Amino acid sequence: MADINVTAKTTGKTADLTGRSSSSGSQSIAAGEPAWDIIELLFFAYRDFVGDADEVLAKFSFGRAHHRVLHFVNRNPGMKVAELLDILKITKQSLGRVLKQLVDQGYVLQKEGANDRRQRLLYVTSKGEALAMKLAGLQTERIARALKDTGPGTHDTARRFLTAMLDAEGRDRVLRLIARADHARRPRA
Repeated sequence: MADINVTAKTTGKTADLTGRSSSSGSQSIAAGEPAWDIIELLFFAYRDFVGDADEVLAKFSFGRAHHRVLHFVNRNPGMKVAELLDILKITKQSLGRVLKQLVDQGYVLQKEGANDRRQRLLYVTSKGEALAMKLAGLQTERIARALKDTGPGTHDTARRFLTAMLDAEGRDRVLRLIARADHARRPRA
């Protein structure tokens, strides 16, 4: 396998996937020049990251929108439809179509809010949780392989990099959503 070199803009040093670095400046991002290597690696990494799940979803005639809905509803039981719309940044019509399929096929439940019957709260069924966990398992295997190949400490580095890629004005909200979902999924003692 050929080494892939990535250059840190501030240091001009390159590091291959094993974490070794060199002082070659040939990979540095020139002023005004797009970061083609990173852009393309992100495109291809995303393609492969979702590709594992796409194969499973195709067996159910589901797509990536179904996956994202299952993922966030599984991680955030009782979330409001409005919250899901805000997270996914899709139209109400698109979400309605996907939700209808997931509800009709027994993967998601919609319940009225306790205080406001107009609210629609979303929950995965056991069938929905099983599918969401299967998809998360496939993606976790890919992430674990990549982190193992890149050496110690890369989980934190990857998390910091991806966090920094988020729009600054929405970053805290995303981190709170993740922390809330992590806290809710922890087993109670």
